[in-house]
This record gives sequence, structure tokens and C-alpha cells, in this order.
Amino acid sequence: MSSHLPPQVRAFLDKHSLRALEFEPGSTPTSVLAAQQIGCEVGQIAKSLLFRDKTGAFHLVLLAGDAKVSSGKMKRLVGSETSMATPDETFRITGFRVGGVCPFGVENVPIYLDASLKKWETVYPAAGTDASGVPTSYVQLLQITGARECDVASAPQPAS
Repeated sequence: MSSHLPPQVRAFLDKHSLRALEFEPGSTPTSVLAAQQIGCEVGQIAKSLLFRDKTGAFHLVLLAGDAKVSSGKMKRLVGSETSMATPDETFRITGFRVGGVCPFGVENVPIYLDASLKKWETVYPAAGTDASGVPTSYVQLLQITGARECDVASAPQPAS
């Protein structure tokens, strides 16, 4: 199957000897669908979310696919209230469409890796498309992306 990965992602993965798993187009746009496609827990999906703070600066946060971002923790992390970037802003800033945002080849945006991903031996960020996942580890992801560790996930809600 021919690769549909963006060139900057392919180059980044090659440089770090990583290989993306690729699937049918449009099959992994959410953490749940990605986990089903890959055959892993939803929490192992490293979802990449772009936030805009009050100064207009952007911040890319990777966290477990089953976690949500705490706005209070996010505010403490970046020093101002934040909101989710729009799909247009996300594409403009990262070069990726929502559903395929990843930390590979993203420049000029601070990247944060949430502690919610630490408990998994293998995590799967997207590879710039809505039909991909890259098997890696928390430590490797931290090293190759230059990310900063953070804790912005809200406490898990008990199932009702």
C-alpha cells in the first residue's frame, strides 16, 4: 500500500527509525476509532490537541485518548486561559487537519506531553493523517519531539 503520509512526517519518522501504521483513509480520526483499528486501549492513543492562549500563542498538548484536558491545569501550565484552536487554526499552525494532528514535523509551537500517557508501554500518536498511528513510547516521544512533560488531564470521572 502506498504511503499517504505528509512528507515532513515521513522524513521525521525515517530520521528516528519509526514506522507508521496506515489504514483506510478516514478510519482513525478519533481516539476510539484509532484504538479499534490498531487493536489497543483507547488510553494508548496519544491525541494531539492544539490550544490558543489569551496572547494568541499556540500550545500542542498530547494526552491519553481517554483523557480530557483540565482548563484550570492548562491555565497554570501556560499562564493564561486557553481555548481549543479552530480546525482552520489547527491546520494553519500544525500543517495537519483535525483527526490527524501529530507532533512530528511541527515547528514553532511548544509541545507538551501529558502524564496520562506514562502508564502505557506503547502509545500511538497519529502520523499527520486520519488513517495512521505510530507505535512509540512515552520516553521516546518526549525525546524526539523535544516536548515538555506536563499534567493537564482532568481527574478520570467514575463511570456512572
